[in-house]
Amino acid sequence: MFFNSPLVPATLIKRYKRFLFDAELDSGEKITGSCPNTGSMLGLTNPGSRIWMSLHDSPTRKYKHALELVEADGTTVGINTGLPNKIVEEALSTGAVDPLNGYAEMKREQRYGKNSRIDILLQDPERPPAYVEVKNVHFIRTAGLAEFPDSATKRGAKHLDELGDMVDAGNRAVMVYLVQRADCERLKICRDLDSNYGKAFDRAIARGVEALAMRCQITPQEIRFDRLIPVDEPGL
Repeated sequence: MFFNSPLVPATLIKRYKRFLFDAELDSGEKITGSCPNTGSMLGLTNPGSRIWMSLHDSPTRKYKHALELVEADGTTVGINTGLPNKIVEEALSTGAVDPLNGYAEMKREQRYGKNSRIDILLQDPERPPAYVEVKNVHFIRTAGLAEFPDSATKRGAKHLDELGDMVDAGNRAVMVYLVQRADCERLKICRDLDSNYGKAFDRAIARGVEALAMRCQITPQEIRFDRLIPVDEPGL
């Protein structure tokens, strides 16, 4: 996925109120922008970090800068939680994700479960449909190990249970963890920050839900799927 226009580099001053950040442009000008990530962003909000922002000229936007990338731990990290579906869809459309190849049709944001929408629905007349939920991952504490989630997420646990319901109904269900950084070799569930999500994950795997972790390569020009990495959890 290429960015629509060149990203603007800057230095992070602070991120606050979950939705906002202050930064200093290379020219010395200080700006306030929007942060398209409501999570904790643990390890990615250090003042002085190098960042890259998209620029928007729409008159309906209060802030024209949006945070996209942060340099952390010697790598570039994508933080925009609005992009993972697009990145995964692009990888699927090119046949780059072997476990999810071979479906005739891909639909987005289809209603399912208990008043939910599945991120991607794969359909083919020769096989059961595959319900694919996508989660953004950018949290690490140990070199090479991506972890999800980075904070408590009741919604995430709900999605796992609903995927299990799809398997019970005779469908295929896949949880995709999109790792928006290139320095991870495996992924684990972060049970100490959200034990309930860990239990929901275990329930889902026991019911037949699949889990895939997709690692990305990231530059200020593009974010693209690199390769699958192992999900290091019991039963997988």
